[in-house]
Amino acid sequence: MRALLLGHAASTLGMVAVIWFVQLVHYPLFAQVGAAGFARYEALHTQRISWIVVPLMLAEAITALVLWSGDVAWASRAERTFGAALVLALWASTFLLSVPEHGRLARGFDAASHARLVGTNWIRTVLWSLRGGLVLLWLWRALARAPMESA
Repeated sequence: MRALLLGHAASTLGMVAVIWFVQLVHYPLFAQVGAAGFARYEALHTQRISWIVVPLMLAEAITALVLWSGDVAWASRAERTFGAALVLALWASTFLLSVPEHGRLARGFDAASHARLVGTNWIRTVLWSLRGGLVLLWLWRALARAPMESA
């Protein structure tokens, strides 16, 4: 279970880093690309970020499901259920809010669509931050239970 927790933590904390970068740096800079090249830029953004985000989100979801269905000493059932619910909320927010805005932006820059993308992405930023805190708590508990190795 320790390897599962480490994989889960890596995928979750990886997404925490990605989402904060996207929220504070990447999405706001969309407005600076310019109308002429924006559709191409959006297509490249979607293609390239998928290589990072899809594996991390899938790994996080799969490991969250396995952790939820198991029994571990460092996370209560309620905590694991909360963590899994956050994953579901993240996927819903991604596919119901972010993906449609990216679809609109794929046709060309639209200030209102861009503003909705940046605004609704705060939902994912907060949810992944909560997941990151939860996973760090689990890591801390798991490490605190680990037997000390002698030098």
